[in-house]
Amino acid sequence: MRRIARALLAAWLVAWLAPASAGETGPYVFPLPRDARAVERGCTALLADLAAQARRVARGDGEVLEGMDRLARMVDDGLGPLGLLANVHPDKPLRDAAEACQLRYQAWASSLYQDRAIHARLVALQPADAVDAALRTELVENFEDAGVALPPAQRAEARRLTQSIGRLQQDFERRVREDRSRVAFTDAELEGVPEAVRRAAPRDAAGRRLIGLDYPSYDPVIETARRPATRERLWRAFQSRGGRANLETLARLTRERRDYARLFGHASYADFALRRRMAGDVAAVRGFLDAVREAVAPREARDLDELRAARAAELGDAASAGPLKRWDLAYYSERIRRERYALDQERFRRHFPPQASVDFVMALAGRLFGLRFEPLRQPLWHPQASAYAVVDADGGALLATLYLDLYPRADKYGHAAVWGLRGGARAAGRLPAAALVTNIDRHGLTLLELETLLHEFGHALHAALSTTRYASQSGLNVKLDFVEAPAQMLEEWVYDTRALALFAEVCPACEPVPEVLLAQALRSRGFAKGLQFARQHLYASYDLALHDADAPDPMAAWARLEGTTPLGHEPGSMFPAGFTHLAGGYGAGYYAYLWSLATAQDLYTAFAADPLDAATGRRFRREVLAPGGEVAATALVTRFLGRPPSNAAFFDWLER
Repeated sequence: MRRIARALLAAWLVAWLAPASAGETGPYVFPLPRDARAVERGCTALLADLAAQARRVARGDGEVLEGMDRLARMVDDGLGPLGLLANVHPDKPLRDAAEACQLRYQAWASSLYQDRAIHARLVALQPADAVDAALRTELVENFEDAGVALPPAQRAEARRLTQSIGRLQQDFERRVREDRSRVAFTDAELEGVPEAVRRAAPRDAAGRRLIGLDYPSYDPVIETARRPATRERLWRAFQSRGGRANLETLARLTRERRDYARLFGHASYADFALRRRMAGDVAAVRGFLDAVREAVAPREARDLDELRAARAAELGDAASAGPLKRWDLAYYSERIRRERYALDQERFRRHFPPQASVDFVMALAGRLFGLRFEPLRQPLWHPQASAYAVVDADGGALLATLYLDLYPRADKYGHAAVWGLRGGARAAGRLPAAALVTNIDRHGLTLLELETLLHEFGHALHAALSTTRYASQSGLNVKLDFVEAPAQMLEEWVYDTRALALFAEVCPACEPVPEVLLAQALRSRGFAKGLQFARQHLYASYDLALHDADAPDPMAAWARLEGTTPLGHEPGSMFPAGFTHLAGGYGAGYYAYLWSLATAQDLYTAFAADPLDAATGRRFRREVLAPGGEVAATALVTRFLGRPPSNAAFFDWLER
């Protein structure tokens, strides 16, 4: 999630460099470039400044850790905003220019981390304390993983592969992000779909409704459309995002990752990547995934039996209609929730207006962690984006700046994520800044969408509440298989009646959620958990298989693995073409969602007795969020819980 960079162009001094500099201890002022040409000129200036700073570090000017962290701060200040704008800015030329700058930076950085003079300084350094030792170790590993010790020909190949991999990642993600596919349906074909969803969909020349593949459009249709053919057409369109071009890109990407790992003597990219994570190696991950599969397989079978029974009850003669299909799962899951638990997620939208939902999440964070969120007025990349100062409620000190971009639009990043725009650094007197991006429904949130908002807010808090010495270790700069844990832990508060009571405080005019509706949601929470986590297990297993020594063809590997599941593989579907996690930062790392969920459930045990206990919340802020990457994740969890980490709470939770 971390994005990188610094200083962009003389022509931006008022609109870019000066505000960012002024925001070192005050609120961060988002540096909004004027156009694509400004991005290009600024990128050239940035790379020149970075090269000059790298030369100073290489020749021994100043302390090496501070010199390297200054480079990290420069990268944050320049490329941090561009990493976000490449995903959210409405102007395609500017987005393309931002991506081009990222590739130029990658080419430069691959050479930086092969600089033997800087590497030698780091190896020779005697750290002053544990914080310096942790940063030194991380930097030395970065240099080693970039190929600093390889022979010249292999070093050059490592640089070539790094640049090619970066370009392939961008190509893959761009195709999904800019996919504007819509599926046309008659009003009759949308039978059962909420009226608000149908009204929001534009009509084509033939009068048919055009349903997009963004989540606020796709989810309600796939969950409520009564006609199987409607669900199938939309499901197949969603499964085809990215198309065959992305399948080819993913195949080349995984081969090049494998080839990169082999430069260092590793048979597979998974072997290469996992040695730097909490898990340590592929065997540990496979052992964990095996335990998850054993726990969820019986429950998955029961879930499918229930869905088949629901289908039979609806159709009267399910056998003649053929087997249960993947486009049936969401529909019959929601049907059971409505019939068994009298739960309709759409009923929550009237109770959770978007701004009130944001206010609720902020109030909850304020109660737990001792914070206030104060609106800021800034020109941003879109009129619906907003800015907030994160303030310590006790002393009134400014802690960070947070940006929100909540609603879907064309060409915007299609999921939910947080970008760390600037890492905080005590040594440099810098405060963090982050941006939270979602695609929520403008008409209001379901309980599941409120859960997603709170999850992402957990990431934002991890970035905002960091108090590390160095920007390189700030906030989200932690192990990949730990970074999701604080956010996943916060999801639990959505299902706590005491926490939801805060909604009345932030929005007295909002109609309260009826107690019976919330009780129904709580009772239904465990339903279909087997299906959900069997699928997560499949994604993680596929990711490992794709990054194994043979780097198999992505579509063939997916068809083979999905074919072993109870519903089998659906011919013609191309799920891997839209699996952006694998192209991006979660290659050989998708297991991290399950791994960190185990940590999240362990962390939550400290809050279980009283989820609104401010003392526990402030201790969590101090002992888990504030240290960022200065302290190993296992040590953070141990210190907070007062005991070694355990997966027991996670496996108990899977059974509930």
